[in-house]
Amino acid sequence: MEELVLPTRKARKFIGEEFTLDSWENVKPLIEDLVSREIQNVEELKQWFLDRSELESYLSENMAWRYIKMTCDTGSEENQKAYQFFVTEVQPHLSVYDDQLNKKALESPFLDELTDKGFDITVRGMKKSVEIFREENIPLSTQIQTKQTEYQSTTGAMTVTINGEEMTLQKAGLILQSVNRAKRQEAWEKISERRYQDSEKLDKLFEELRDLRHQVALNAGFENFRDYMFAAMGRFDYTPEDCFNFHESVSEAVVPLLKISAEERRQKMGINPLKPWDKSVDEEGRPALKPFKDGEELLDKSIRCFDKIDKELGDYLRIMRRMGHFDVESRKGKAPGGYNYPLEEIGVPFIFMNATGSVRDLVTMVHEGGHAIHSFVTRDLPLNSFRRTTAEVAEVASMAMELISMEHWDEFFENPEDLKRARIEHLNGVIDTLPWIAVIDKFQHWLYENPTHSHEERTAEWESILNQFSDGVTDWTGHEKYRQVGWQRQLHIFEVPFYYIEYGMAQLGAISVWRNYKNDPQKGLEAYLRGLKLGYTATIGEIYEAMDIKFDFSKEYISELMSFVKSELESLKKA
Repeated sequence: MEELVLPTRKARKFIGEEFTLDSWENVKPLIEDLVSREIQNVEELKQWFLDRSELESYLSENMAWRYIKMTCDTGSEENQKAYQFFVTEVQPHLSVYDDQLNKKALESPFLDELTDKGFDITVRGMKKSVEIFREENIPLSTQIQTKQTEYQSTTGAMTVTINGEEMTLQKAGLILQSVNRAKRQEAWEKISERRYQDSEKLDKLFEELRDLRHQVALNAGFENFRDYMFAAMGRFDYTPEDCFNFHESVSEAVVPLLKISAEERRQKMGINPLKPWDKSVDEEGRPALKPFKDGEELLDKSIRCFDKIDKELGDYLRIMRRMGHFDVESRKGKAPGGYNYPLEEIGVPFIFMNATGSVRDLVTMVHEGGHAIHSFVTRDLPLNSFRRTTAEVAEVASMAMELISMEHWDEFFENPEDLKRARIEHLNGVIDTLPWIAVIDKFQHWLYENPTHSHEERTAEWESILNQFSDGVTDWTGHEKYRQVGWQRQLHIFEVPFYYIEYGMAQLGAISVWRNYKNDPQKGLEAYLRGLKLGYTATIGEIYEAMDIKFDFSKEYISELMSFVKSELESLKKA
């Protein structure tokens, strides 16, 4: 068997091999060196960029491990303190110096001589950062980050007791796949009620975040936080108007499919009305699929699945496993959700998730595995700014891997009927996802365009938007109060505002990548990886073009892709 070669980090030529972060005073001399260094030619400017990247990569990975440990054990006071130390003692200083360093680079007479691929993309981002930076926003940003962790600790502590067993909401969610409707209803109501218990607390937390964010926007000279975030997130390649077009296109091209799917479900299940707890169970009353029994088996099967696409992709997961870069099983005190956290120095990311044995967990693993592939194929790019890909591309990496890997899910399902069922379930999920993305994004635009809105206005707008994108079949009678606070489940609204439309854009890209892969696996995979390897050295449109796909939100294009998904679904159902 071929020996697995574990990656090593690059030598720390600038910061030194013995460097450790105990206080801001450790970092300050290195930053001061970058600020005061004389640059006399283009080669020295390039070296300055490399040295800055080396320091930032160290700090990024240091912060990453603090966040990872905190989310793996939200109850640990030590982990919370370690994370808060970086947020309060290091990050505020970095923000000031970041602006100084950007200005130094932009003022260099040798800047125009940097012709290597990617510098133009990095420089445009630096220009935008300088344009929006305000020193008075630093303490506000610290407050915001501290408040955002309250969401993690609040939701991470949520449990319910069912049949005498206390369990996380993720684990309780598995009961929604039970063929026993009474059990489903009990679990759904307990989960919903548990969330509702903290709804006032989360409402207050959001309003505090909204007000802080609005002040940040005003300080930076913007009318609202939405416009500020478009600048801060480097959204150079599309506008709010494009987002509105996406919302309308999804409403017209995808919601009708959602309605058909919900009505088919209601009829197959022979129930009237269809209730919220009827949405996850198998339509034909079959027990929930169990693609794996525990975290170890999930990793084993995922590696074999990736091997079938390309052996090198399987090796990426083997490397992560050997290095202990996985925490996949759900447990009490662990933060909800899942993520792939890039580790800038070593270039081998960390995957965190809350697996309980469901198909959803399988999808999360291959999704985060797609992000991991992206980290591996860009790890040798010389600058960290070249590796920090925009989310509209990063999420293609993950969502396309959901669909490509689906061609090899026989590793998880030996029974052909189970395999077919899992694929149908996932494709229905793709149809469900796009309207939900439109809901969350449209809601966020409204939240910050109307920064003084009341609780009542927020609830009314949420319901109005939800109605535009809902299936119109599911009956919420008697449970309206839970529906009214449904937005609180979306951590993006609290922790990473406006980072959600990317999933919609990327879902379209992923469907296109999958279509290419189905037409010609080798050529399709090559194009996918060709785009990913660019990192952030090209525009979104150029990266999509390298993948042989389009960056397009028109109703025509979305309809074309939905027709493809629909035809694939029909083929599976007939098989």
